[in-house]
Amino acid sequence: MIKLNLPTYSFKLKSKENKTLIFDKFRKKYVLLTPEEWVRQHVASFLLEEKKYPVSLISIEKQFLVNNLKKRTDIIIFNASGNPEIMVECKAPTVKITQETFDQIARYNLKIKANYLFVTNGLDHFYCQIDFENETYIFLKEIPKYIKKTF
Repeated sequence: MIKLNLPTYSFKLKSKENKTLIFDKFRKKYVLLTPEEWVRQHVASFLLEEKKYPVSLISIEKQFLVNNLKKRTDIIIFNASGNPEIMVECKAPTVKITQETFDQIARYNLKIKANYLFVTNGLDHFYCQIDFENETYIFLKEIPKYIKKTF
């Protein structure tokens, strides 16, 4: 797999039936190592290690319905109240991030209602904060770090 524009992490890999699998510590199982999965595992580790989001708030490939169609988000980070805070869309490194990519995550977010969107192919990263009141988004230089709320 190619080097991504993210920190390097150690992953458990194994081979089964001539296919490479990677251990997903969030789903607690081995999954097929595809280029998109390589990006997803790096981004999830980045959010955990660099941005300090607790593993308990990170969900990988969460299923939901849009117009009675089953869809999956790559990564959702929930806040302490259990509401979606960040939705991440991962693409393979060979997939260019386009307006269509943003349209996809924006459609998903009509249902999810996350406060931040993060779109990446592992090489290029785009972050934005949703302004629900004005129905727009604000591009950011980076995704915010986790801040533990005390009551």
